[in-house]
Amino acid sequence: MSKTNPSNFQEDPEERERNVFVEQVSTLEELKGKAPKLFGIKSGVEGLDDLFFITKLEKGKVKTIPLGGYPAYGVFNITGVPDTGKSLMAEQFAVTQASLGYPVCFVTVEQPASFLYSGLKMRAEALGIKFSKIENSIVVIDAASNSTLRESIPALLDTLAYAIEKYDTKSVVIDSITGLYEAKEMMARQVVRSLYNFMKKWHQTALFISQKRSGHEELTAEAAGGYAVGHIVDGSLVLVKKEISSRYEMSLYKAELGSLVRLFRIDGCRMAGHDTRVRLLEITKVGLVKIGPPLSELAKTK
Repeated sequence: MSKTNPSNFQEDPEERERNVFVEQVSTLEELKGKAPKLFGIKSGVEGLDDLFFITKLEKGKVKTIPLGGYPAYGVFNITGVPDTGKSLMAEQFAVTQASLGYPVCFVTVEQPASFLYSGLKMRAEALGIKFSKIENSIVVIDAASNSTLRESIPALLDTLAYAIEKYDTKSVVIDSITGLYEAKEMMARQVVRSLYNFMKKWHQTALFISQKRSGHEELTAEAAGGYAVGHIVDGSLVLVKKEISSRYEMSLYKAELGSLVRLFRIDGCRMAGHDTRVRLLEITKVGLVKIGPPLSELAKTK
């Protein structure tokens, strides 16, 4: 077997035509006018918005300031196994943004649009929002009922562009992005990267819901398609459900034996500071997700 010669991988610039992308090279000073302003986009989830923050230097000391929501124009992955509250969080976000006068595009991949309508209506009522006032501010793309939209990313992107332009949407929800590469996980990175770049181009704040394999470690962001989602998006929110099966867990979670607890953690955010602690998550009787105290605080109570 012959040894690999490193020089085989190094072309002499003088012996080939140069292919320089000058427009992709710039200094930070040149980028200054293009950088978007960082501000919070309300999530509609109690206890979540203040978990994102920015830092400022005041009198030589670093001060943290709550952002008040998801970082604007960020693309976030909400991942977990079934029945952890992922879709509820997506619906709460869509309803809240619509109630504030910011149109939202909701791509439904798992359930037909008529069923999504019912879910959004219930979420609005639970949040105390008059549904009739937001019906024209949530635009639904029914990919669940159209195989071409699920299987052709170019067709989906063209349809998204049409909806964004026509209705001037500010945010996009895709529930779930996992359904767009079902049975073809080798394409997961390509699918996620295409959608991520699209959201950035159109200046949309986006939530990608992804279905997590139950065999994966509970509090990691790994989902179907390996690390395709978590490594490309701007941040991940991990949701977990756990059955209390020991006295240790009873003490740790302050819950009864055999009961079910749900947990939440922000698994990275490249756009802003964020709380990294594991917290309790509650799904209320009226079907709303609420983020509770960190486990570290529960451990201090008797």
